[in-house]
Amino acid sequence: MRKLPSSARSIPIWTSVLALALFIPAPRAHAVSKEIIQLQTQVQQLQDALQHLQDTNDARMAVLQHLIEQTSDNVNHIGQSMNAIQQQLSSDNQSNQVSGQIQSLNDSVDELKTRLNQVNTTLQAIQSQLQNIQSQPAQQQPAAQPCQPGQTCPPPQTGGPQQPAQPQAPPVDQLYQSALTDYNGARYDLAGGEFQQLLQAYPQDNLAPNAIFYLGEIAFRKGDYANAITTWDQVLEQYPGSNKAPAAQLRKGEAEMRANQRDAAVRDFRSLVQRYPQSPEAQQARSHLNAMGVRVIPTKPTAYR
Repeated sequence: MRKLPSSARSIPIWTSVLALALFIPAPRAHAVSKEIIQLQTQVQQLQDALQHLQDTNDARMAVLQHLIEQTSDNVNHIGQSMNAIQQQLSSDNQSNQVSGQIQSLNDSVDELKTRLNQVNTTLQAIQSQLQNIQSQPAQQQPAAQPCQPGQTCPPPQTGGPQQPAQPQAPPVDQLYQSALTDYNGARYDLAGGEFQQLLQAYPQDNLAPNAIFYLGEIAFRKGDYANAITTWDQVLEQYPGSNKAPAAQLRKGEAEMRANQRDAAVRDFRSLVQRYPQSPEAQQARSHLNAMGVRVIPTKPTAYR
């Protein structure tokens, strides 16, 4: 075995340790510094992320606050609208009650007028029959003188001249449907004759006001507005309780508009709204008045005028 020189054996051991210490710690310090930099970078990234979350949260909170304020305003507006609607409904209910009472009174009056007209027509028919009975003896031929002896006497008459039998009218429903079919087919002359026949044969039937109403419609479609107004006025006067009365008053007002009778049309439209406020015809009358620039209900005159 080879022996070291004496000079080499004389170097102390701590000198070798010191040399090792100078060279070993340098790589470890570099690794620690790199880890610290990485940690600092991660901390900075976390801080940035937290700041971004904070900014996002603040923005979302501001949006939510704005939505809450808008919702609160909408709720308040809805509450005010509901109060206004409730007040309007209460006033409408009161006006509807009053309108219903007025319409009920008008219906009662119309019913009484209809009954009076029926009684009057019946009385007229009875009077006509009585007049016919009373006039029959006066119209009879004088009694034949007794045949004297030596005279040629005519053979005794067994009876007066035979009157031709009057043709019987068809049933009222059949006659009305036939007239209505001709009216819808624009055969106005034929339909008018059939409606007239119905009125002559069945003057007391419930279809009589309908026949008069359609006679007014035929006159209106022919441009005879004066005759149409008179015919519909007959429905209103003789059959005020009929279901054709509102339509007759509406059509009368429209005919008056065509005939340039503006004031009369306004009166009829207003009367229709007052007497039949809940009817479809009343709604059309309101539309006509609004188009004419006229108030539905006339303003009451004051004491200062």
